Amino acid sequence: MAGSRLNAAPVAIVSKQYCSPEQVVLTVRQRPQTVTGGGFVVTEDPTQKVVFRVEGCGVLGSQGELMVRDGDGAALLLVRRKEGVVQALSINRKWKGYSFDYEGVKKVVFKLKEPNSCWARNSAIRISTEPRRSGGAGDWDFEVQGRFPDKCCTVVDHLGRIVAQVILNYGVEKGMRSMDVYYVVVKPGVDQAFVFGVIAVLDNIYGESTAC
Repeated sequence: MAGSRLNAAPVAIVSKQYCSPEQVVLTVRQRPQTVTGGGFVVTEDPTQKVVFRVEGCGVLGSQGELMVRDGDGAALLLVRRKEGVVQALSINRKWKGYSFDYEGVKKVVFKLKEPNSCWARNSAIRISTEPRRSGGAGDWDFEVQGRFPDKCCTVVDHLGRIVAQVILNYGVEKGMRSMDVYYVVVKPGVDQAFVFGVIAVLDNIYGESTAC
């Protein structure tokens, strides 16, 4: 993989439980909306063990609301899009990701800005964390580069270091490619639950498996 690497010091945003000291390759399989309500399942290579399950409005019954669960179905991260007239007129549509503590209380762990107007159309999708990770470098900590619909995009930190990559054909023959199956490479020490919270939002923004 090209690009700079993070060191293996954990960057825990949702939970340090999901910060591996090694690079991890995870497989994403989108679920048909007509059968299961949509969303996607994330498995670990090569064991195919389910690591995360992501649900969208087809399961939750609410537009602009997404849920990241662990492999056993426990809620890890609730992601909501901010609604209202002000948001509809804003150049950026805002999303918030909430983690759950041991008592089930929600707290904001990240905020994502989605370009929402012709003036912001070419702007990057940027994410800030709570607490902030960038040491005051602007109003964002991570940025999405590339094209998620093409399954060719990268999440980088504010220094341009690669956090995670979404790719279509990791170790797969060309004839076996499918847009319903793709791969996410997460760098050492990066919170995988946070990465899939961001990917859940990208999936929804582009009208894929979590959208209705």
